[in-house]
Amino acid sequence: MSDPATVVEITANDGVVQARQKVRALAQECRLSLVDQTKLITAASELARNTLVYGGGGTMTATVVTQGARRGVRAVFADQGPGIPDVDLALTDGWTSGTGMGLGLSGSRRLVDDFVLDSAPGRGTTVTITKWTR
Repeated sequence: MSDPATVVEITANDGVVQARQKVRALAQECRLSLVDQTKLITAASELARNTLVYGGGGTMTATVVTQGARRGVRAVFADQGPGIPDVDLALTDGWTSGTGMGLGLSGSRRLVDDFVLDSAPGRGTTVTITKWTR
C-alpha cells in the first residue's frame, strides 16, 4: 500500500535539488528519525546526481509506503542511459567509473534499508531505495 507518488524530472542540477527536497518532505511526513532522514536524503542526493551525470538524466518517483505496521519512504531513480556493464563491480567500495571516490552506489546501499539496482548495457539503470521507520 502506498500514497500517490510524486515524479521529479532530473535533467539538470535543479532536478537533483528538487529530488532531495521531495525526499526530505516525505521523510518528515513519514516521521523518520532525524538520523534516518539524513541517511535517506544523502542516498537520494547521490542517486539523483548519478541519474544526471551517468544516466544523462531521468526521473525520481517517490512515495510513502506501508507494509503491515511499517511505514517508509521509497524512491525510484530511473534513466535511459548507457547502463552499468558490471553491477557487482559498480557496487564495490572504491570502484569508480569517473573521478569520484567510488562510494556512491555502495554508500547509498548502506544508508537505506532496501536497495535494488537493475541495470544492463543499453537499457539504462533503475535504483529503488526504501527507508523504514523504526
